[in-house]
Amino acid sequence: MKLASITYRRQQRVGIILGSGSCLLLDPEIHGIPSRIEAYLSSEQAQVALAELEANGFEGAVEVGRDKVHLNPPLKDINKVICIGKNYADHAREMGGEPPEIPVVFSMFPSAIIGSGDNIVLPAISNQVDYEAELVVVIGKSGRHIPRERAMDHVFGYCCGNDISARDWQKGKPGGQWLLGKTFDTFAPLGPFLVTKDEVKDPHQLNVCCRLNGEVVQSSNTSSLIFQIDFLISHLSQFMTLAPGDLIFTGTPPGVGAGRKPPVFLKSGDTVEVEIESVGVLTNPIVAEV
Repeated sequence: MKLASITYRRQQRVGIILGSGSCLLLDPEIHGIPSRIEAYLSSEQAQVALAELEANGFEGAVEVGRDKVHLNPPLKDINKVICIGKNYADHAREMGGEPPEIPVVFSMFPSAIIGSGDNIVLPAISNQVDYEAELVVVIGKSGRHIPRERAMDHVFGYCCGNDISARDWQKGKPGGQWLLGKTFDTFAPLGPFLVTKDEVKDPHQLNVCCRLNGEVVQSSNTSSLIFQIDFLISHLSQFMTLAPGDLIFTGTPPGVGAGRKPPVFLKSGDTVEVEIESVGVLTNPIVAEV
């Protein structure tokens, strides 16, 4: 399924995106599905109700056109946003380093999350804002010290993500300010919806593309990940309890603006798109801070 967090007639609901492009509206009072995906992930009862609803052909759900609803970020009110740096060898080298021997891990705050169609705001205190197309893993089952062979059992699904980065803060300040450079408001576009893992045959065989104003600037495949998803989940769970709704940004392929000669940074009026095979297309306009 493609689960979406939508606003319809000023009410937030969970919706099902259909192949035709329309959306099924789930009513909490009728279908027993919470109005937020975060609440759904933490409720076994709601998950059973949705499975039964799907088996019955979503009987009673109202179908509306995508143009009638607003897509919110699939997840927003969550515990953790975990990011993996330099997880494609060519990207590590274009940024002046070598592939890491263990995962490079940093975090963002959930306040940075926006949805598809929302504006990425260029901070007034940065002039080196960059794009980073990434596959995002959504955790569906909590766990600590997870064995690698059982790690994929903890995955609920996937989203497109864009790890927007202010390079002049990430690397250009004393000590390196990775957190500050990555977690400005609007710097974590996520969406356009959440694709459940049963719809993705192999998450390590997905084409990843980023377009800037319609021009392809990143093109790769998740087969090039240095550290695969099962390894990342097992590794991270040695340090922290992973919880339903936690996000793992798995890293970006080569082609980022900072790695180009001359560098190409985002400017007001640009549009950036992240497209991942079987997952969707995440689109965000770029505007200046006012």
